[in-house]
Amino acid sequence: MDTRFAISQYPDAAAVNKQLDELIKKPVYTISPEALAQYEAEYFEKKCAKSKEMIDEAKKIIPGGVQHNLAFNYPFPLVFTAASGCKLYDIDGNEYYDFLQAGGPTVLGSNPPEVREQVIDLLNTCGPSTGLFHEFEYKLAKKISDSIETVDMFRMLQSGTEACMLAARIARLATKNKNIVKMGGAYHGWSDQLGYGIRIPGTKATQANGVPGRIMRDTQEFFPGDLDSLERVLRKNLLRGGTAAVYLEPLGPESGSRPVDKDFCKGVERLCRKYGALLVFDEVVTGFRVGMAGAQGYFGVSPDLTIFGKVIAGGYPGAGGVGGKREYMKYLGAGLDGAVKVKKAFCGGTLSANPLSCAAGYFTLEEMDRTNACQRAGELGDRITKGLQEIIERRHLPFVAFNQGSICHLETVGTLQFSINWNKPWTIPGVLKQTDIRKKEMTHMGAAYMAEGLVTLAGSRLYTSAAYTEADIDYALARFDRVFANITVKEND
Repeated sequence: MDTRFAISQYPDAAAVNKQLDELIKKPVYTISPEALAQYEAEYFEKKCAKSKEMIDEAKKIIPGGVQHNLAFNYPFPLVFTAASGCKLYDIDGNEYYDFLQAGGPTVLGSNPPEVREQVIDLLNTCGPSTGLFHEFEYKLAKKISDSIETVDMFRMLQSGTEACMLAARIARLATKNKNIVKMGGAYHGWSDQLGYGIRIPGTKATQANGVPGRIMRDTQEFFPGDLDSLERVLRKNLLRGGTAAVYLEPLGPESGSRPVDKDFCKGVERLCRKYGALLVFDEVVTGFRVGMAGAQGYFGVSPDLTIFGKVIAGGYPGAGGVGGKREYMKYLGAGLDGAVKVKKAFCGGTLSANPLSCAAGYFTLEEMDRTNACQRAGELGDRITKGLQEIIERRHLPFVAFNQGSICHLETVGTLQFSINWNKPWTIPGVLKQTDIRKKEMTHMGAAYMAEGLVTLAGSRLYTSAAYTEADIDYALARFDRVFANITVKEND
């Protein structure tokens, strides 16, 4: 197993959560109204005019003006036309440091030529898709299997959402149980059944608008990092159809925004074995970002099924898949592989495992492996996190910065640290009001970062890539410092 990991020192989850708990008890610290107004007038209105014009036109035919949630930004989405290494460029010619990294997949940096040239060659010789088998389907699957110890077999899909859906079907067939249990606040795609308890622990089905409640009757959540909470759910499920699978974001919900203890995943594994449930590791973000052996390699855990996404197509479209132990992956073969015939888990996808996606993923993983990109990106994550912590301390701000390798968190309002206790229903309106206020201020902070040339994920998460240099990180820190110089306590509305 490859023991090169991005995480040099795992954060003290209890200490971080204590800091986050203190943060949400304080008034909201955010960019001052005067500074925000100046950013809007001097940057967005004057320097982003082409973006504004295009988005105004796009809103006439695209709901909200953009096609993906990550692109919704205050005061209006910007239009990006070029990406290279650690930089992005918008339609007006403005340059940005890219800490979004397409939501996480570009560990090598954006548009690396080592991958791009191979993709161009494939397009010249084969085209993006034939609907038939291509050699890169095998090469990518073999690379993933060789890298991740628990992946005996791999099935390519088109997204992490599809992979999460398929894993539930495999688990039900394999265990003959029906319930799916997940960690509260975690995100496992936007399918009907798994849109349960997302973002804020305890929300149950309330955030999945448009989904009939009965569809989620066999889905439950447990409190993040709490093994006793998980065992209570598993014990109850023994009387209501058993538990087919426990889904886990290994770092904690929302890519570790609410971190769990380092030994937590081992505890979940023990409970899965005790109650006959499959352990499903959602490595959409952590797979090949924490290390080539995944978060499961780092934690020394043996999940039954693993969800992949993002990086396995190298930032190209068609990134998703399920890998796992042979005894469970047989439910995707339906006897066609010569094994004892079993019922096949219902799945499809005409463009799954297309040559373009598989080639891009294979050459990306090969290049990451060759250059030790995960560890390099993690070192740069350490550097920017340490720098942010120093700025926060120097400016006497209540903000919290921490990282798990190249997955970096900058919590200024702590929205995701809230939770809902249904045993105290009178507290729910207050929690929802607070999270709404804080989400709005996250967008204001994100706008300030953007105006300083820093693209983040929702103003609270940063991904570093191996394309950064120490000088890039230090220059970015100076820009964060300029934003933090204009922080004030929000007045009550």
